[in-house]
Amino acid sequence: MISKINGHLFTPQTAKVSPESVPQAIRQPESPALSFAEVLTQKQASLSSLKMSAHAQQRLQSRNIQLSAMDMDRISDAVDKASAKGARETLVVMRDMALVVSAQNRTIITAMDGANMRDNVFTQIDSAVIL
Repeated sequence: MISKINGHLFTPQTAKVSPESVPQAIRQPESPALSFAEVLTQKQASLSSLKMSAHAQQRLQSRNIQLSAMDMDRISDAVDKASAKGARETLVVMRDMALVVSAQNRTIITAMDGANMRDNVFTQIDSAVIL
């Protein structure tokens, strides 16, 4: 025997299902899904941030170089510009310091202050950005 309730057909074998009886893999997520724009914004934010290698951290600390949030933003912008031109490893010169940055994986590789920058040869770079 087929029953019709609110426009839906039910057979006698149909049982009511409570949300608790549905396996976790089938249930809808508790939180609302992110929109495409939100996912894109999050991805861009993660790509725009710079990472710091352990070597660079040691150099900054041993040479007493402090980088503010504004400095990191300027360096990130410089890396964006270099990357847009196809750079892979770029030298970023800012005030009295120089940083070698991998534009491909957005990582600061090493850093030096003005005293260590003089009479030094920078190798394995393909671009430079002067800030």
